[in-house]
Parts: sequence; C-alpha cells; structure tokens
Amino acid sequence: MKVMIVDDSKSMRMIVKRTLKQAGFEDMEFEEADDGTDALAKIDGYEPELVLCDWNMPTMNGIDFLIAIREAGNTVKFGFVTTESTAEMRAAAKQAGAQFLIAKPFTPESFEKALRPVIG
Repeated sequence: MKVMIVDDSKSMRMIVKRTLKQAGFEDMEFEEADDGTDALAKIDGYEPELVLCDWNMPTMNGIDFLIAIREAGNTVKFGFVTTESTAEMRAAAKQAGAQFLIAKPFTPESFEKALRPVIG
C-alpha cells in the first residue's frame, strides 16, 4: 500500500512509519512531505492509497491540504495524526473528508484501531 506521510517534523515522519510497522502494517511504502504545499506537489505523481497528515504545519496546514485535494476530486483515504484533537477539529476534519484523527502521543494500538476499518 502506498502511503504519504505529511508532517513538518522529519523525526515525527520516522516515528509514524515505525509505529505503523509495530501495528502490523508491514506492506506499506512511503512518500514523505514536509507540509501541505509539498504534499500537494507530490500527491498526483505518487498516487497514494492513504494519506497520514499533521494538522499544524507552515506554508499550508493539513486541513487546507485536505480541502484542496478534495476540491480537485481526489478521494484518497485521509487521516490526521496531530497533537490537537478538539471536538471542533474532529468535526472540521470529518466535514472536509477525513476518515479519522489520531491524537499524539499515539500508540501502535491507536493506529490499528483507526486504520483497520479504513484500509482493512
């Protein structure tokens, strides 16, 4: 499965990849982007099956990135991995087309619980 990880922290992108493996998602290949603008430039060429995206990033944040790809007709499975997870943020994420929101700090179990219903 092709997965795009969008986070302005390189170390957090590495932690997300490691946690996915710990959660049992072994057959994933990754493309990384360091903000929404970078991800927007890469998404059509990479064609991921899943996007895991931070919310707060410079240049273009996660919700604006999600809105931009949905407006362009991209229906990729999309979830946020973010430190903030207010009820308002969860509602905005769902309304924009995200399938889930995983709050940091996360565990392999939180990834398993969020991703299994979405990717099987």
